[in-house]
Amino acid sequence: MDMSNARWRKSSRSNAQGGACVEVAGDLPGVVAVRDSKDPAGPVLAFNPDAWRAFVTGVAPR
Repeated sequence: MDMSNARWRKSSRSNAQGGACVEVAGDLPGVVAVRDSKDPAGPVLAFNPDAWRAFVTGVAPR
């Protein structure tokens, strides 16, 4: 999958020192991509939008 045009955004839970950061690209057709911001050229996890929504709902604080 071509990720060259993905617009990555860093998690709002990331700290200011750049550690433990996750980036998400939700602007790709039919997929939500997730990567480690410390390794932008590294592997990317790809989810369909329904699976991503279920994940986010499941980890949201209650």
